[in-house]
Amino acid sequence: MMLLDPRGEAETAEGEGGAAGAFVRTCTVDLVYIDAGGGHRASALALEAAIVRAGLKWSVRLVNLREVLDPTDGFRRFTGIDPEDVYNQRIKRGWTAGLAQELKVLQAMIRWSHAPLVRRLRTHWAETRPDMVVSLIPNFNRALRASLALACPQAPYVTVLTDLADHPPNFWIEKGLDQHIVCGSGRAVQQARDAGYAASRIHATSGMILRHGFHDGQPCDEAARANARVELGLDPHRATGIVLFGGQGAKAMLDIARRLPDVQLILACGHNAKLANALRALPVQPGQAPRLVLGFTPDPARYMRLADFFIGKPGPGSVSEAVQMQLPVIVACNRWTLPQERYNAQWVRENGVGIVVPGFAKVREAVTTVLADLPAYRVATLRMRNRAAFEVPEILSDLLQQVNRSTTRFY
Repeated sequence: MMLLDPRGEAETAEGEGGAAGAFVRTCTVDLVYIDAGGGHRASALALEAAIVRAGLKWSVRLVNLREVLDPTDGFRRFTGIDPEDVYNQRIKRGWTAGLAQELKVLQAMIRWSHAPLVRRLRTHWAETRPDMVVSLIPNFNRALRASLALACPQAPYVTVLTDLADHPPNFWIEKGLDQHIVCGSGRAVQQARDAGYAASRIHATSGMILRHGFHDGQPCDEAARANARVELGLDPHRATGIVLFGGQGAKAMLDIARRLPDVQLILACGHNAKLANALRALPVQPGQAPRLVLGFTPDPARYMRLADFFIGKPGPGSVSEAVQMQLPVIVACNRWTLPQERYNAQWVRENGVGIVVPGFAKVREAVTTVLADLPAYRVATLRMRNRAAFEVPEILSDLLQQVNRSTTRFY
């Protein structure tokens, strides 16, 4: 028996993985991301790896939306900088107050540009013919979905939130779109319901998609962790915090280091070499605890395993990674917090996995509180069993099989 997938490519029904596997192994799945902030690319890469680990024989393509919309790099040639870097530089410098108002301007511009965006994207989909498109970005989903419907009407469109909840209106969960929504929290599920999505279009997961390094292996035993700390120049017996503000770092890390001279810290600066150099150049105070300053590392899970608690911004990725590694978190939420990340601070409070401070002037008191009740905070982190890296590929596979059942022709 032979079956045809929606693109008319014949495969045997007895192929690897059975009938479902025979269909999905030739499918092309596009993962759409942008480089603003870094979390969208990280989620796309994590999902790509999760699909491979799930044994799904798909052709997975990473699609940078900026490259599709500006294939000749006109913005960079005119300004000397990529548009994402404007945002990333602001994050790096902490110039984030007022972004909630600027977001409304951005969304208005996207709405105003809807027709040309759809035309450009329709051309792209018509040329590349994906079997499914998975968006890991906010704001552009109306144009992405409309263009895909015109070029490839049978291809399902899926939005995977890379935030714990939406920041309405028109951020992640667009009303009235023919799409599926993957939600990593109960709050996001309720937001999708409130936006009018049917239950069959809402897919709940147990958290954010994390790289498999945060699922593989077990936490170090105390002896192994002590040895690893010694190898890195750290005191094996001191309580240790890891300070992480995403892939761009943040100037706030300097203030944190100055306020915690007697606390052993691993300071992960990401791609911010200037910040790493400034941290290394801080004067050494009498009795100061050892510090480890890191540049970009492809294996942050390794260093989280050596820590006892986390300090950083309430980014959905870094908070989820810390909790997955059983680290209670200390995050700040104030007028400089990105609007889409403010719910994450509420999530930390609601689930008892850490402390939210109004600013890092209170970081010493927060560290003292966490260390005084570390076992209870660790119990709270253990309750958050995040399996999204295994759940999302299964959701996508089910959706493709639904398309297969509705379009298959038998001979």
